[in-house]
Amino acid sequence: MKDNGSIETIRSYPSPNPNVELFEILYWSQGLRVKGLLAKPKLEGNYDALLYLRGGLQSIGMVRPSRIAQFACQGFVVFAPYYRGNRGGEGRDEIAGEDRYDAVYAAEVLKKFVDKNDIHLFGFSRGGLMALWTAILRDDIKSVVTWAGVSSVTSMYMERVDMRRTLKRIIGGSPNKEQEKFDERTPLFKVNDINAPVLLIHGTEDENVSINQSYDLEQKLIEENKQVETWYSSGLGHHYPPNVNRKTVKALCEWMRSR
Repeated sequence: MKDNGSIETIRSYPSPNPNVELFEILYWSQGLRVKGLLAKPKLEGNYDALLYLRGGLQSIGMVRPSRIAQFACQGFVVFAPYYRGNRGGEGRDEIAGEDRYDAVYAAEVLKKFVDKNDIHLFGFSRGGLMALWTAILRDDIKSVVTWAGVSSVTSMYMERVDMRRTLKRIIGGSPNKEQEKFDERTPLFKVNDINAPVLLIHGTEDENVSINQSYDLEQKLIEENKQVETWYSSGLGHHYPPNVNRKTVKALCEWMRSR
């Protein structure tokens, strides 16, 4: 079996930005070949490493080249795994089941392209789960940002009536019948193992992921004496308006670099 995080293939990928190079990478995670997208500034430099953890499931919320190029333009080498079972990758997307290791081992891929020993984590929506698990399972994380992030899979099930069938199919039942399986996927109970500073970004009117998921996470981090900062935006939903989005990306990248 190939080593976790070892690269099988790497190919050039069309970039939406003249200052950023993109590459699609096929790498190994638990004996499966998984794909992801790497973005790096064309200008040579000593850049920080950013692991970008996408939201959604399967084709919904797929990694967008323009989005990771946006982060690369802020002075990061960025790697965004698609997670197993997506875009021709092997295995099955499990929503923070075994697929959490696709994020954990994506960090090894990213490190091959930077001269840094530690990495920053960014997770959006479902990617919040993946970012938190990566911070729990690795000890080389410099900072964690979760934006509109999920922190509890049970809460996600309760909030998203439209996703219940899918979650039942993937997890094997509802929280009523399979609470243990939901808890196993929920990083909220393990935040004591996070040693990096955490930034929570969330809009108060988010209908996809309730801001209560960030409130609960904030509370838990405070209880465990962890470093946590919050940027809650009154009146904003799951997706911020483009101008606010751009400003927030710039600000969170500055926050990461100052850690």
